[in-house]
Amino acid sequence: MKAIISCLTISIFLTACGQKEQKIEATLSERIDSLLASVPDFSGVVLLAEKGKLVYHKAFGYANVEKSQKLDTTYIFELASVSKQFTAILIAMLREEGKLNYDDAVEKYLPELPYHGITVRNLLNHTSGLPDYQKLMDEKWDKSKVAGNEDILDYLKKFHPPINFKPGEKYEYSNTGYVLLGSIVEKVSGKDFAFLCQEQIFKPLMMGSTALRSKQEKDLISNFAQGYIFDSSKGRYIRADSFPSSNYTIWLGARKGPGRISSTTSDLLKWDQALYTEKLVKKETLHELFSPAKLTSGAESNYGFGWMLKKDSTLGNVVFHTGDNPGYKTEIIRYIDKHKTIIILCNNANDKFAWLVQELENRFNQAR
Repeated sequence: MKAIISCLTISIFLTACGQKEQKIEATLSERIDSLLASVPDFSGVVLLAEKGKLVYHKAFGYANVEKSQKLDTTYIFELASVSKQFTAILIAMLREEGKLNYDDAVEKYLPELPYHGITVRNLLNHTSGLPDYQKLMDEKWDKSKVAGNEDILDYLKKFHPPINFKPGEKYEYSNTGYVLLGSIVEKVSGKDFAFLCQEQIFKPLMMGSTALRSKQEKDLISNFAQGYIFDSSKGRYIRADSFPSSNYTIWLGARKGPGRISSTTSDLLKWDQALYTEKLVKKETLHELFSPAKLTSGAESNYGFGWMLKKDSTLGNVVFHTGDNPGYKTEIIRYIDKHKTIIILCNNANDKFAWLVQELENRFNQAR
């Protein structure tokens, strides 16, 4: 009899716990729904997960406004600079294979580069001091042509804009550094950067919707979310690619390393979960990716290798990255100690995006 009572007690307790969890989930979902309703022109997909389990996953707005094509959670978005974390892990893989070291001089792999004293580590953590290649290409490049890494390296050599500061002296976000990393990956491996992303990361993690795609390839994908920007003169959103000459993603459409990867929220969750394991690299290597850069002054920056970093007294270690392309805003946030994840992909560059992300964080982390 006691055994039966005990079993009933446990059953009631577990049922109560389950109901409580469902209530929390429902409450969180309602709070997020209410938040998104306050930004009615937001277009994108929002994903929240805890220990790999979805607690919120919904789409809002349109993939193609002209065709009234609504978004759903399977749509593919440009990741923009969120792509940098994949470049960083390819470098980490090559380092684990003994094919390069973080403190190798960049000129060891790219001898044509007219800048010296810069290491692979400097490129990874944005302490290289390199000038902005995009500004240079915007001023000098024939925008009727599509530029890639070789063209960028050639223009850096040809025009040799001055370095901004001595390597290691300070942190300054640099897309140039990640272009060079993309080229180093190809030089060291002897393989195409896009191919390596597929073979080393996307295929092993079954990220079937993720790739480094050309404009032509994206145009053939039925579930690709088109990017939009708000035109105040017209009072409506227009296609971001309406003006190719002013859209760097088109005339710099062959570059590899700093961006250009496109993906879905579901694929990014697979990526997020893999980073709790040793599926791709060792734990020691992951620790390096998520460790701040040390400057020559002894101070630390808030950037690791392809990840922005912050510490929260309640939430512990948090790593994240933002992305911004014409028409797109993206962010992935990983609360490593809490095993929680926020992924938000937006295809209309909504001006409330930063506020929306902050509110998502607040509501998600207050829920439990």
